[in-house]
Amino acid sequence: MDLLNTLVEKGLRRELPSREEALAVLTTSDDDLLEVVAAAGKVRRQWFGRRVKLNYLVNLKSGLCPEDCSYCSQRLGSEAGILKYTWLKPDEASKAAAAGVAGGAKRVCLVASGRGPTDRDVDRVSKTIGAIKEQNADVEVCACLGLLSDGQAERLKAAGADAYNHNLNTSESTYGDITTTHTYADRVETVRHAQGAGLSACSGLIAGMGESDADLVDVVFALRALDPDSVPVNFLIPVEGTPLAGEWNLTPQRALRILAMVRFVCPDVEVRLAGGREVHLRTMQPLALHLVNSIFLGDYLTTEGQEGKADLDMIADAGFEVEGAGTTTLPEHRGGGGCASACAPSDSVSSAGAEAASARTDLVTVRRRGAGTDLAPNA
Repeated sequence: MDLLNTLVEKGLRRELPSREEALAVLTTSDDDLLEVVAAAGKVRRQWFGRRVKLNYLVNLKSGLCPEDCSYCSQRLGSEAGILKYTWLKPDEASKAAAAGVAGGAKRVCLVASGRGPTDRDVDRVSKTIGAIKEQNADVEVCACLGLLSDGQAERLKAAGADAYNHNLNTSESTYGDITTTHTYADRVETVRHAQGAGLSACSGLIAGMGESDADLVDVVFALRALDPDSVPVNFLIPVEGTPLAGEWNLTPQRALRILAMVRFVCPDVEVRLAGGREVHLRTMQPLALHLVNSIFLGDYLTTEGQEGKADLDMIADAGFEVEGAGTTTLPEHRGGGGCASACAPSDSVSSAGAEAASARTDLVTVRRRGAGTDLAPNA
């Protein structure tokens, strides 16, 4: 297929595809799906070989958020039956993080609900970062605390944070349909605050919220322009009690096409398969490893994920390997030790069957273990 050959050539050169080419990936047929995955897989292996980075979430403060993000079970007015608790103490958060590191996670992501941190909150998180680093000196710590004010990113950097996450989520033109309590521009500004402070920027999207193909391409092109080091791709988890609980419009095939499009547009960044993979990719998750080079291990913020052992088995069975703590994730030209062409092994791609989309509410389980509970975490 001429389109895919062109996209592979551009990906290997780190050249931006055209909008028309990116849109065309999203409209390829199911019959061509394996060819799409194989083509994007060549680009993934060029820059990251067969390494898979594991990340682990610790929800520092759950629920009771004043923002009205329609996709979020922690939002203002949410009727979702999620865990709700205030700030974990540094030793509690460090214990939760240690479970993820023991399970193979290279990065720990510290997340707190809310519009953005107060200076006191930054102090709390700084102490938590110190506690985690004291126990696991080599672990990467990423903070995700909402909108940042002047100077807060610098304070997190000084405390030992390696990265900051703040997703764009959807296109600028449709952002107001999803959230009204802050703006798309607010999110962009926070990512730039993080970059300005020397933190590795992490910013991605949520697919499956009823957006168009053009919206998906818009947000991914915006991310390319913003140039974060990592791009998490979330697939909406339609949690009962949220405004988007009825949005079951993703198939495994569409999810894979979205991931392939992201890889072609952002060829040399850490593309992370994030929330919703178990819900929407289901048995086709292993195919996604040919497109992404990073996943979350264990549970998410308010919903349960696949068992940690199952993740490790999936990675091994698909012919990939977990990225070790001593390996630099990003390619050398992005400030890492990277791969370049020497990383690229064979061009083989596994196949998998397709499933039709339906409202599989049985696949969404509210988290009742790990941070904020007395039960062991899923790692």
